[in-house]
Amino acid sequence: MKLWEKGIELNKQVEKFTVGKDRELDLLLAPFDVLGSLAHATMLEKTGLISETDHNAISAALTGLYNAIEKDGFCIEEGVEDVHSQIELLLTRELGEAGKRIHTARSRNDQVLLDIKLYIRHEIRQIAEMTVRFFHTLQQQSEASKDILLPGYTHLQIAMPSSFGLWFGAYAESLVDDMLLLQTAYRITNQNPLGSAAGYGSSFPINRQLTTDLLGFDAMNYNVVYAQMGRGKVEKTVAFSLSSLASTLSKMAYDVCLYVNQNFGFLKLPESFTTGSSIMPHKKNPDVFELIRAKCNRIQSLPTEISFVMNNLPSGYFRDLQVIKESFLPAFDEIKSCLFMADMITARLEVNKNILDDEQYKYLFSVEEVNKLVAEGIPFRDAYRKIAETICDGSYNPVMKAMHSHEGSIGNLCNDKIARRMKQVMDGFNFHKVDEALNALLKHGKK
Repeated sequence: MKLWEKGIELNKQVEKFTVGKDRELDLLLAPFDVLGSLAHATMLEKTGLISETDHNAISAALTGLYNAIEKDGFCIEEGVEDVHSQIELLLTRELGEAGKRIHTARSRNDQVLLDIKLYIRHEIRQIAEMTVRFFHTLQQQSEASKDILLPGYTHLQIAMPSSFGLWFGAYAESLVDDMLLLQTAYRITNQNPLGSAAGYGSSFPINRQLTTDLLGFDAMNYNVVYAQMGRGKVEKTVAFSLSSLASTLSKMAYDVCLYVNQNFGFLKLPESFTTGSSIMPHKKNPDVFELIRAKCNRIQSLPTEISFVMNNLPSGYFRDLQVIKESFLPAFDEIKSCLFMADMITARLEVNKNILDDEQYKYLFSVEEVNKLVAEGIPFRDAYRKIAETICDGSYNPVMKAMHSHEGSIGNLCNDKIARRMKQVMDGFNFHKVDEALNALLKHGKK
């Protein structure tokens, strides 16, 4: 079954090529297609386009289908083109003429737009919640290790004293900025395209504000042409937010791989979280963090890939946009798996408390020694040269202690202030609004 079927048999090779991976990927969109259809059916009844009897029957059938999908009881049958066709087919089988009326005043174009937005909205929430959990793990590790010093590097050369409190805390604060981008992507996504039909609106007297409210959207894409132009643009915007989060994870993964190396020895992984070698019995490899690094680097390429697909398209719908789904939809599971593993292992990382016992790290404190002379009244440039001379002649003998107290330094991490920022960002998503709307929508179908 195809929603556009006109009784002409399509060439099988053309059908296979044009359907692509839709039947596989559309399973991810199934519950959201049902939710969109529930809202659309309610709107059709309120505007007099279908009867109350048909609406009640359609709502009950869709709610039952939604529950079946939630229990993994859904598939796209052989010969059915996509999830939209399958759901309409099931409704028609169960309800007859009433099922055929569900497509009144909409196009498969705005169905796809709506499904993808509802899916993105759902996935961003999961990612946001996982990110907050990882954030708290990092902050806990930061507080637990705040007094343990760690070498800081510039140009991969020993530079100045840092601490594990700073290191863990840096990645926690990075997640706050990632969440700000994610929230922006969520807000751009959370606008209703339903009612734009094929991209030029409908001659039926539909009520787009009603479906906006029923589905818990913050607003609608008002201009129907722009609603269609949003396909690809929304995905690219969301991909940018995912790439920012992936960048944080990738950088931290690189640090961990470096720090567990025997030549550094700053961190230790639990043995059950390492892998071995087929030939070297001593190996304990940080494969999880290497894979996090690789997967997150691949996610960072996603905005560019989407851009190349849509860059030379004029306004209106084109089938080119279909292929974006193939790389975009799986990216959510990819980033979630990376977040899960990073959180689980970071909570169990063991820090080396005695790193600075090694003689090579005494040069970390050269700036501290310069600053002591400056505090005694010696001009900075003179103090710099004086300490440089002691390093050259071998008389340099620092006090290996960092006395930093300003905001965000070794002695004043400001973790509490960073935690408040994260809470403000998380609260700004207003996820409860969506919960209330969708619960009310599903409740009607159970009557």
